Amino acid sequence: MAKNTDLAGLCATAREMVAREAPIYEKQRPRSKAMFEKPEPGFYDQVPQHWMRDWPMPFPFAVAGASGSTLIDIDGNELVDFCLGDTGAMFGHAPQPIVDALSQSGTRGLTTMLPSGETAKVGKLLSDRFGPFVFQIATTASDANRFAIRVARAVTGRKKILVFDGCYHGAVDETLVDLENGKTVARKNLLGQVVDVTTTSVSIPFNDIEALKAALETGEIAVVLAEPVMTNCGMILPDEGYLKALRDLTRATGTLLHIDETHTISTGLGGYTAVHGLEPDIFVVGKPVGGGVPVAIWGMSEDVAQAMSDIRAKMSGIGHSGIGTTLSGSTLQIACLRACLEEVMTEAAYETMNRHADRLEQGFTAAIRAAGLPWHVSRVGARLEIVFSADTVRNAQESRAAAIDGIQHALHIGLLNQGYLVTPFHNMVLVAPTTTSEQIEGLLGAFENVLKRLVAQEDM
Repeated sequence: MAKNTDLAGLCATAREMVAREAPIYEKQRPRSKAMFEKPEPGFYDQVPQHWMRDWPMPFPFAVAGASGSTLIDIDGNELVDFCLGDTGAMFGHAPQPIVDALSQSGTRGLTTMLPSGETAKVGKLLSDRFGPFVFQIATTASDANRFAIRVARAVTGRKKILVFDGCYHGAVDETLVDLENGKTVARKNLLGQVVDVTTTSVSIPFNDIEALKAALETGEIAVVLAEPVMTNCGMILPDEGYLKALRDLTRATGTLLHIDETHTISTGLGGYTAVHGLEPDIFVVGKPVGGGVPVAIWGMSEDVAQAMSDIRAKMSGIGHSGIGTTLSGSTLQIACLRACLEEVMTEAAYETMNRHADRLEQGFTAAIRAAGLPWHVSRVGARLEIVFSADTVRNAQESRAAAIDGIQHALHIGLLNQGYLVTPFHNMVLVAPTTTSEQIEGLLGAFENVLKRLVAQEDM
C-alpha cells in the first residue's frame, strides 16, 4: 500500500486523527472534564497558570499524584510521563532524598532571611559540580537570569543585552523579543508590555558568526544571554566551532557571556558547560536543580564577582539593590539543593538517562524511516525532539518553517491516549533516571503506531 507522506495529506490525516482522538480522551476523563464544564469561582480560567489551558488536548487533566516517571489523574488514568514538568522533574517526581529533605527542613523552619548551617556545604557542592563560580540563590531561573543581567550591566557599564532569535529565558522582559526582517521586535501576544525592550535588547540568528561579530563590535552589548543548545522554538544545535567563536568574540569586545542551562542541564553531569568545557562569565540553572522544589542558582566568575563587590563598596546604604527576594536562599531551598546534588543529580543518574535516550533516539529514527517521513531526531543528552524536517535546523527561522502545529497536535494526543505524555508545544521527550526500559519500549511502540496511522491512506 502506498504511503501518504506529502505534507497536505499528512495535515489532513492529522486533523482526522485529532477529531477521532478527542472523544476518546474526554470519555476517559469525566471528572477532569466536569472541572471545566462546571467551573467553581476562584482561579482565572479554572487553572493556577492560564497557559495550562494551552495544552494540545480538549481540556487539561487534573493530576492526583506523581511518582517517579508516572502520573495518575483524578479519573484514575495512569500515564508514563516524558514531559516531566518540562524539565522541572527531570530526575523523576518526588525523589525520596528531596521528600526527606522537605520533611526534615519543615521541622527546622522554612525561611528565616538568614543562611542555614548547610550553606557552606552546599556552596562547595555547587562549585564542585558546576565549576569555579561564586553562586547566589533565586527562586526561579527567570529571577536568576533577571538578577544576573543587572549585574552584567553594572559591571560593564553598558545597557544592552544580546539574545538569539527564538530564545526562551523565562519571564525576563528583555528576552521577549524576536527577529523580523533583520530587526529586533517585541514578541507578539505579550500582555501589558509598555516598555520598548528593543532599546535595550538585540536579537540575532543563532549560528550566525558574522551577525554576532557585527552586534558585539558596536561596543554596546553588556552581556550575551544564551542557551548552548536552543530549546524553545525546536531544538537547535550549535554549529561546530560556534560556541568557541561566541566565547572568543565576547572576550574580545569586553562583553560578558551568560549561559542559561535550565533545559540543557539534560546533557550530563554539570550540564552542557561542564561536558563541553564552556567558560561563561555567568552560569544559570533553574527547574530541576532542587529536585522540583522552586529554586535556581546563578554563578559569577571570580572577576565578575570582584567587580560587583567593588561597585557595591562605592554605594551608599545597605540592603536593597534590586537583586534578590526574601524567599530566595531559604533553609528549605538549601536543604533540597544539598539532597539533589548529593543523591539525585548524580553520574549514575545521567548514565541511566543517556542510555535510555540512546534507545529512544534509535527507535524514533527507525520508526520515522519505516514510515518514509522526511523528519529527524534532535538531541541534547536525555532530551530529544522530533523535527519535521529532513535537514538539521540551524536557527529559529528554519525551525519555525519546519514546525507543523496540526501534526504536532496529532502526535501529542495520539500518544496521550495510549498512555504517554510528552511536552506540549513541542515534540519533545525527556528521560528521567526513574524511566524504565519497559516505558521506553512502550513509548516507541506508541510512536510507531501513531506514525503508521498518520501515513496510512485507508480509513483509520
